[in-house]
Amino acid sequence: MAVRHLWLVRHGEAVPDQSDLTEAGRQQAELLGLRLAGLPLEAISHSPKTRAARTAQIVARHFPPMPVLQAPELDDRVPSDDRAATAAMIARFTGPVVAESHELVITHNFQVGWFLREAFAAPTERFRVVNQCNTGVTLIRYPAGQAPRVILVNDVTHLPVELRWTGFPPELRP
Repeated sequence: MAVRHLWLVRHGEAVPDQSDLTEAGRQQAELLGLRLAGLPLEAISHSPKTRAARTAQIVARHFPPMPVLQAPELDDRVPSDDRAATAAMIARFTGPVVAESHELVITHNFQVGWFLREAFAAPTERFRVVNQCNTGVTLIRYPAGQAPRVILVNDVTHLPVELRWTGFPPELRP
């Protein structure tokens, strides 16, 4: 059976102006690359934002040469504010499944939340309550002709405790 494996990751921790990664963010990206090494990824797509592009560059070093692609659909906007752009983002990464595939998508908190909302067929406002840690891994499988299956959400087991909850609202941290 043909299945698309969509690996969704929030970028590494960014400096306050959001233009690049902090030292912790670079460590997170490195550990993410080590964790995902060995997956049969065919491509890494990333948001146009520097923090996502830098995360993708660091992760890509752990794989044989493969396409690392900027995806304008993955910008850091609130998905419900621009329905046409959000529909294009979902269609780009979840379109018809014709073969087994694995793609890594490095993006932002709200975008990962929207993919999960879509996979669960949840009401629109539910994407806002899904928070992602920096480099938290979410996996959604899209079997051909079947409903999506959420396998992992915000998994941070590749990170040491001190790097796990960055990017997560302090009041929601365990």
